[in-house]
Amino acid sequence: MNFQPLGKRVLVKRVEEANTTSSGIIIPDNAKEKPSRGEVVAVSKEVSELACTNQVLFKKYAGHEVLIGTEKYIVLELDDIFGIIG
Repeated sequence: MNFQPLGKRVLVKRVEEANTTSSGIIIPDNAKEKPSRGEVVAVSKEVSELACTNQVLFKKYAGHEVLIGTEKYIVLELDDIFGIIG
């Protein structure tokens, strides 16, 4: 993959949540919300706070989904990211 975000943006791959609850109930795909956490894949040169492979938490309806090759990613503004997980 060759994608370099511009401005104060990062490219994130969403991290899928578990398909079952703690009690073992399976959650169907159409009932799940889009996850609001992901792994940073690419960072613009203007962003020094994040690095590739950081796990981040971001606003639920933020960013723009893009398809690069066969993978779905989300391009986020730095201000849409709440923080680093871990």
